[in-house]
Amino acid sequence: MQRHLFTVVLLVAIACALPFALPSYAVFEATLVITYAVALLGLNLLTGFNGQISLGHGAFFALGAYTAAVLMEHAGWPYWATLPAAALLGGTLGWLFGRPALKLDGVYLALATFALGVATPQLLKYKGLETWTGGSQGIVLMKPEAPFGLPLDADQWLYFFCLAVAAALFAAVHNLLRGSVGLNIVAVRDHPIAAQAMGVDNARIKTLAFGVSALCTSVGGALSAIVVQFVAPDSFSIFLSITLLVGAVVGGLSSLQGAVYGALFIQFVPRVAEQVSKSAPWAVYGAILIVLVLLWPTGAAGGIRHLKHRFLARSKP
Repeated sequence: MQRHLFTVVLLVAIACALPFALPSYAVFEATLVITYAVALLGLNLLTGFNGQISLGHGAFFALGAYTAAVLMEHAGWPYWATLPAAALLGGTLGWLFGRPALKLDGVYLALATFALGVATPQLLKYKGLETWTGGSQGIVLMKPEAPFGLPLDADQWLYFFCLAVAAALFAAVHNLLRGSVGLNIVAVRDHPIAAQAMGVDNARIKTLAFGVSALCTSVGGALSAIVVQFVAPDSFSIFLSITLLVGAVVGGLSSLQGAVYGALFIQFVPRVAEQVSKSAPWAVYGAILIVLVLLWPTGAAGGIRHLKHRFLARSKP
């Protein structure tokens, strides 16, 4: 217990020190990692803990991003006030989408969510919504400054703001999974018939998981829009949904830490691949992905946990 507490305190201290040790662009990238981690937290809850495969979570990411952008640009809302709106809208639409999706399972549910991801960019370009969404040109936002005269530049402030939101969401999901609802979520994934026989309402649990998952991913999208200061339909193509799923799997399903590892993969591996080969970066990306999957079949979280156990076993007298 003391070791676990020490690890948490050490990680918090490192996270708080990073913006003062890194240049501005690196702080910006670290903030993007946090936004992706929040999005993957939602996808991990749905796919990793509840067993529902989604190929369309980029749509909920876009929903959160556009909710924040439209409220800031057209309604004059402060950036922080857009997060509850994005969470409410994402959670509600996720719950509504999860209701009919109850009739689908496995690859058929994946196809339904894939359709959602494919349709989203076209809907955002729809002329009837162009007044609000900006059409293909998107919406440009202003970067918020640090409040109350805090001695932080804009990038440092956004880092701490996103870190606080992410910490709150990770703590909330952690507590959810440790309670009876979390046990039901996992039971429905592992043994749906047995869970139903024990009195678990499978339909309610699956819908709840979909709603909470979409809520987290929408908040991640809203944070991303605030950090990047720009939203456009082409930023939320089906490739984003696939990228999120790849990040969740590589990071480690059924693990909250896996969301962080997956976010690091999404943010940095494409750049590493481009530095290795500018003519064929996606070939390098694919090779890295194959190596990671072969090396750590349970994801980075499982691989690191395995290495940690081996190290502790060898250190014992």
